[in-house]
Amino acid sequence: MTEKKHKNSLSLVHSIKEELKNDKLALTSALFLVAVFLIVYIYSMFLKQSNYVDVNIMDQYLAPLTNGHLLGTDNGGRDIIMMLMISARNSFNIAFAVTLITLVVGNILGVITGYFGGRFDLIFMRFTDFVMILPSMMIIIVFVTIIPRFNSWSLIGIISIFSWIGTTRLIRARTMTEVNRDYVRASKTSGTSDFKIMFREIWPNLSTLVIAEATLVFAGNIGLETGLSFLGFGLPAGTPSLGTMINEATNPETMTDKPWTWVPATVVILIVVLAIIFIGNALRRVADQRQATR
Repeated sequence: MTEKKHKNSLSLVHSIKEELKNDKLALTSALFLVAVFLIVYIYSMFLKQSNYVDVNIMDQYLAPLTNGHLLGTDNGGRDIIMMLMISARNSFNIAFAVTLITLVVGNILGVITGYFGGRFDLIFMRFTDFVMILPSMMIIIVFVTIIPRFNSWSLIGIISIFSWIGTTRLIRARTMTEVNRDYVRASKTSGTSDFKIMFREIWPNLSTLVIAEATLVFAGNIGLETGLSFLGFGLPAGTPSLGTMINEATNPETMTDKPWTWVPATVVILIVVLAIIFIGNALRRVADQRQATR
């Protein structure tokens, strides 16, 4: 069994490599994302909190290429490149954490409901239908407003409450397909426990789908966090975010006369999300090919 899993892992890696070789756009996007993450996190490691919290009125709204500021400064006299790095790190951290929670919860619930089916699955799916029709954005904003001592962890928890539904339904649908395959029937006949069948036999066969889903969920979470921060209901006040940088555009004077304060953050979000989507589409094709050949 261990040797079989090892071969499957090698086959998965080989399939992803081949797909990226054939899809130059996805390969370029992957290399670009790796470079972006390395630059953002390594640069942020050497920043002190005072660097992006302290205000210097004398350097307020300096234009690009002024006094050594390549992209200019913001309303607090802080370097735009520095704010871009720390904001991107914060937005990525929120997206990473929510994506991780989403995948863990979504995979566990999806495999269990898809495997057992029946009345349990029926009741659970009606519950997910109910959660899906709720105005999640409005509820998140209400939670952000009323929760005392709101911080980054609070935001992660609030967003995660509504983010697991899509992943759960996707994994459930694929699990229901796997349940009818011969290897699952053989395992049941031999007396293998339900837990082992679900998470040691079925779930590994969904790994490609999970990876593809992770990339798209991550892209969506970046957009959600920046959207909430743009509206003023994201990260706590004083915590930089790509959304708060774009919020500068809500000031008519800044939007037209000082575009360097919000355009770089917009470009970063656009390029990063597009790159993740290109990679996700390539991984989705790998998942579909592996599913079709099984």
